[in-house]
Amino acid sequence: MGRGPAPLALALALALVLALLLPLGPGPAPAAAAAAAAAPEAQQCATLPGVVRLDGRPVLEIRRAPAAQKLDSYLKRAEARLLQLAEDPTNDPARLVVRDDPPYSLVGLEGVDGSFNPEMGVDARSADCFGLTREQLALRYRDQMRAAIRQYRSRHNLGAWLKGTALAAIVLGIYLLWLRVQGWINAALQRRIGQHEQVVLQRLGRVGLRGLVAPDQVRSVLQGLRQVIHWGLVALVSYLLIPLLLGLFPPTQGIAADLRGQLKGLVTAFLGGVVQAIPNLLSIAVIVAITILAIRASNAWFHALDRGRVRLPGFYQEWALPTARLAAILLILAGLAAAFPYIPGSGSKVFQGAGLLVGVLAALGSSAIATNIISGLMLIYTRAFREGDRVEINGVVGVVQDRALLVTRLQTPRNELVSIPNATVIGASVVNFSFSRREIQQPVALATTITIGYDVPWRQVHALMLSAARSVAGITDEIEPFVLQTSLNDFHISYELNAFVRDPATYRQTLSEVLAALQDQFAAAGVEILSPGYHAIRNGNRSTLPPQS
Repeated sequence: MGRGPAPLALALALALVLALLLPLGPGPAPAAAAAAAAAPEAQQCATLPGVVRLDGRPVLEIRRAPAAQKLDSYLKRAEARLLQLAEDPTNDPARLVVRDDPPYSLVGLEGVDGSFNPEMGVDARSADCFGLTREQLALRYRDQMRAAIRQYRSRHNLGAWLKGTALAAIVLGIYLLWLRVQGWINAALQRRIGQHEQVVLQRLGRVGLRGLVAPDQVRSVLQGLRQVIHWGLVALVSYLLIPLLLGLFPPTQGIAADLRGQLKGLVTAFLGGVVQAIPNLLSIAVIVAITILAIRASNAWFHALDRGRVRLPGFYQEWALPTARLAAILLILAGLAAAFPYIPGSGSKVFQGAGLLVGVLAALGSSAIATNIISGLMLIYTRAFREGDRVEINGVVGVVQDRALLVTRLQTPRNELVSIPNATVIGASVVNFSFSRREIQQPVALATTITIGYDVPWRQVHALMLSAARSVAGITDEIEPFVLQTSLNDFHISYELNAFVRDPATYRQTLSEVLAALQDQFAAAGVEILSPGYHAIRNGNRSTLPPQS
């Protein structure tokens, strides 16, 4: 009993010592500990190094300020002091030397009497950011400061200002002369485009696109392209002139360098984009070439059908040109669909937004437009009429001037242009006065009705009406005119004269002449035309016959 507590106390003491000496868990290896200790030192090097500038030009690159200074404030003080050194002509750049003063290497001015005025210090941690010793980095800074001060003084003297002023005057003179020449070239192009747009139309015709554009459209497009090129060239040259002029004067040479750097970056980015887009541009060129060849082949085929060189069973010649236009439109749409994925930026948000806007607009206006387009196609392929035909549509009589996909335009005898939507045309009855002469080589007949009393023999009425028809020059003798008795009314008989017109274009005038001839023939024969009907008691009332001339 007396010995029990001693061995127990000894065991507890031994366990406590082991717990204090040994870690409870696995600890870092010596190499890992050293890396962890060195990590904060490496993390103090600036990711984006600072630059000490003189007159806008970079001189020194600073990745870490010495001691515990902040990098931004250190850069400002260094730039201000470097400017003072450069502007003071008593400071000789050759006297900038490096002296070692551990833990720094100092860069400063050495006086004639051997004194030393430190300007900046470099420690080992700053040099480690460059992978150099502090002496090597201090020597680099010294050489850069010497060169920067000498260049600053060479730029900021009277000779440099005079030289810059003279060069600026020469550059401005050349620029003004170029503006005058460019304005003359632009005016000459404007006149040439206005006089020679037919040359462009001929070239468009070679690729099969002449029927899709009008001369006014070609002129407007070319004039707009001319203005864009002219003002774009003026803006580009003017922008290039700014850094050129700024670079001729010492205070603005730094701004000029920045502008040139921006322009160089833009050009480099543009050229890089062009190089990356070359495969896609080649694909687009191939698609465009195939589309143009397909359009030319299609137009050649349909023009052969239109001229009768090629015949297809059930395909009429008048369908050839409208079908050629439709085929060209479909081929262009197919080419655009095939080339769209290769257009640079086609997958951007801008293209997607534009596509969404076009889709919304198409959805809003597609109903009426689609109805008229389908109606226009139906009118073409049902052969209801063609351009130049004399027709009557929805009570309007005229000559077809244009048969488009959306509307049909008629020119009336009074030279009025009437536009009728194709949806209205397809739902109305169409009377074509030119169809008979063109399709079956037979003249079209006009018909007019008069009423004659029962007291006049019908054979006499027939003879008078036929004689009136034969006396009119616009009535052809290919088919003899004839008369039909259409009804026996209460007080008179209806007689219908049918006479065939020589030319459908004179239908209206011929009808007027026939009606005048009927009046003359019946008046000469002493026969009353009871239209409108007359109810007369023959008790001495005057006759309705006109007086003889």
